[in-house]
Amino acid sequence: MTPKRPHFRPGLVPPLSFFLLFALLSSSSSCSRPAEPTAAPPQAASAPELIAQAEALYAQRDSLERVREAVALMRRARAADNQSYEAAWKLSKFNYYLGEHGEDERLRTEAFREGLAAGEAAVALDPNKPEGHFWLGANLGGRAKLQGPIYALSSVPDIRREMETVARLDEGFQGGSAYMALGQIELELGVLGGDPKRAVEYLEKGLRFGETNTMLRLRLAEAYLAVNRDEDARRQLNELLKMKPNPDFAQEHKRAVEEARKILEKRL
Repeated sequence: MTPKRPHFRPGLVPPLSFFLLFALLSSSSSCSRPAEPTAAPPQAASAPELIAQAEALYAQRDSLERVREAVALMRRARAADNQSYEAAWKLSKFNYYLGEHGEDERLRTEAFREGLAAGEAAVALDPNKPEGHFWLGANLGGRAKLQGPIYALSSVPDIRREMETVARLDEGFQGGSAYMALGQIELELGVLGGDPKRAVEYLEKGLRFGETNTMLRLRLAEAYLAVNRDEDARRQLNELLKMKPNPDFAQEHKRAVEEARKILEKRL
């Protein structure tokens, strides 16, 4: 007896054949068309690019939020190149600003702590440049003021060492700012070992390099008042008020002008 053959209606393809045919057609189609190029993943920003972006934000430092964004970018720059001296000292600088101008004490403490670490990293990367030493010393001073007079007193030798190193490496750094810091130490220590006369000496040295440094003139006026040289103090303050602001230090100029006017109104 002859076995019966399966019967398919005309025009229908058996299911298995259909899938085989589909696979063959798909394979043939993919072989005949060139493969679509895959998009290259976006390149991560380089450390110099991140530093430039952070600097642009820091220039808007009348807003603390912009400074926080600048700090975040500078952290990324450090992560992209942990051997970048520029990224290290600028991270220290930006954190110092946050620590000085913030309102939340916990966040200020954290900013100074990160500023210290970044300053130490900068000094380790290049001990023969002034920026790392300066911002390390500035963060030491900021943290000392925040933590009280006893801690401040114990920090003075370290702050002095860093600022004296800056003066040795580059006396004119940031318009004599190392001498300004040294003078400010003497003024702020007061009865704890400060010397107003020595403050005047430091600040007058700084003035040789910082004739346009409004904050230095303000501190020099304060030092003159501390040694009863009122006319010299008035002269410095009046000179400060006549100065045009440096666009790179507009916030600092504004603060110096406000403090100078208060001193003239209340003490001179």
